[in-house]
Amino acid sequence: MSEIRRHWTPTAVAFLVLSVAGLVGTWTFNAFAIVQMRDFLGDLVTSGPAVSSITVDLLVVAVAGSIFLIVEARRLGMRFAWLYIVLSGVTAFAFTFPLFLAMRQRRLTALAHA
Repeated sequence: MSEIRRHWTPTAVAFLVLSVAGLVGTWTFNAFAIVQMRDFLGDLVTSGPAVSSITVDLLVVAVAGSIFLIVEARRLGMRFAWLYIVLSGVTAFAFTFPLFLAMRQRRLTALAHA
């Protein structure tokens, strides 16, 4: 049994749980859309299960990305990582996560040259 648990850190377990939540959450609403014979693309611009599916999708990605952001920033010694998450509430995670990835790449390059 210990072989199965090997390499499962709390972070890995958190990402796995988020993965399952993303699958169940999105496909629950996708199933509703199929059963109700909804126009999936049409629902995206109005309302319906498709919008709920995408909402769950983006929420799970944002939470997983935030966890990754904090863990990776600590690992690389990047300061003020929490600020990216706070700014995502004011702007958008679609802005702050790629911004973090850019700053992360700069940090990796700096560490490689040091």
